[in-house]
Amino acid sequence: MSVTTPEERTPNATATLRSGSLGTADIAFFVVSAAAPLTVMAGVAPLAILLGGIGAPAGYLIAGITLAVFAVGFTTMSRHVKSGGAFYAYITRGLGRPVGIGAALLALIGYNGMEIGVYGLLASAAKDTLHALFGADVPWLPISLAGLLVIGYGGFRSIDFGAKVLGVLLAAETGILVLLAGGVLVKGGAHGLSGASFAPGHVLVSGTAVVLAFAFAAFTGFESTVIYRREARDPERTVPRATYVAIGFLGLFYAFVVWIVIQAFGNAGVVAAAAKDPGGLFFSAITTYVGSWAADLMHVFIVTSVIASLLAFHNAINRYVLALAEEGVLPKAMGRVHPRHRSPYVAGIAQTVLGAVVVVAFWAAGADPYSQLLLWVNTPGMIGLFTLQLLVAIAVPCYFRRVSHQEGTVRTVVAPIAAALLLATAIGLVITHIDLFTGASDSVNTALIVIAPAVFVLGVALAWWLRRRRPQVYADFAAEPAEQP
Repeated sequence: MSVTTPEERTPNATATLRSGSLGTADIAFFVVSAAAPLTVMAGVAPLAILLGGIGAPAGYLIAGITLAVFAVGFTTMSRHVKSGGAFYAYITRGLGRPVGIGAALLALIGYNGMEIGVYGLLASAAKDTLHALFGADVPWLPISLAGLLVIGYGGFRSIDFGAKVLGVLLAAETGILVLLAGGVLVKGGAHGLSGASFAPGHVLVSGTAVVLAFAFAAFTGFESTVIYRREARDPERTVPRATYVAIGFLGLFYAFVVWIVIQAFGNAGVVAAAAKDPGGLFFSAITTYVGSWAADLMHVFIVTSVIASLLAFHNAINRYVLALAEEGVLPKAMGRVHPRHRSPYVAGIAQTVLGAVVVVAFWAAGADPYSQLLLWVNTPGMIGLFTLQLLVAIAVPCYFRRVSHQEGTVRTVVAPIAAALLLATAIGLVITHIDLFTGASDSVNTALIVIAPAVFVLGVALAWWLRRRRPQVYADFAAEPAEQP
């Protein structure tokens, strides 16, 4: 028998997010789930091997190290910035309100792009799974719409409910990859186990630049740890720990799994195998080393991996919208919190409707769910989030120059500047190899690249409008929130 609190029984009470709900593991589940490790490995890692050779695992380690350097300044600043606005709050404190409001708009577009595009991946993955297991051919639109309803319900429920769901789904998708690894290690791979993937001669090759572009994209969403600050237990410790746990796990796990699949086919044979059937590389490996039943499970778990990623991004978007509604930049109605579940349910409904509109529009245009809905919507979102990371890295030393603090120079100057240089390089790699992400024409790629800077400029223009027409909203933007009861 459940017990309701006075706040839950009082419909007119002003509900807030449920503080103290999430521990380090819960937040890490949200972040790692957003990255969709199984989907990234089975769907993208074969291309990294094909284009970068057997040195591909090192690319994921390099990307992880870069983002760990970024996290040094990022988590240091998180001890001083209490806002639920995450990226835009950090950027505002360091670089000023116009840049911060531009970043806020860019964050909305970036996170929505990362989520809505993935409904195309859900449809594609589910179609493939149903065909592989049952020989059924199902239209993709009903799958995407069903996914929207499932994710909308998950976001409507309490945040700890979402954390439990993600914990189960993440265990499933990582477990099947661990099962593959166990089979390869026990049988010694195709020709014995080799550490050649990490030798300089195989890492320092021209194809590594392409691998790095894929590798950085595989970490997308890791920074969302700070979005859950208001719902975290002891956020001063929980948020930084969750950030490092997520980066460390993803970097090491990605590198290990890519190395495993290379061992499964052998250093001399893996590139040819990836060229012959990139989409089937992991399925072929697990069939050989574990069994066909495991390949069937992998098909199912890829679908659940995508669902986990969607739920994680959905929750992150809802909290960004909630924060901007509380700032007065978005309508106040978007800031309503459900009295029982303590979730930003109006923001969730709005996000679900927006997702449905985009999905139906692509379907009506006769678009492919994978090559167009996923890739064309995801890519500008990914560029937008990379840009936000770069702006945060620049904002950290600017912020600490203006405030009194006891933090060390390495954390507040050296690491952020190094991260900014590395992230700028990563953005350059993604943009110069964007055709590998989209498979689109030059004109489409140009349009996709331009979206992020155009949205940022619109955000800066919005800031100027707010300063003239709504000066109080502008003055209070990204201010420190009152303590939650």
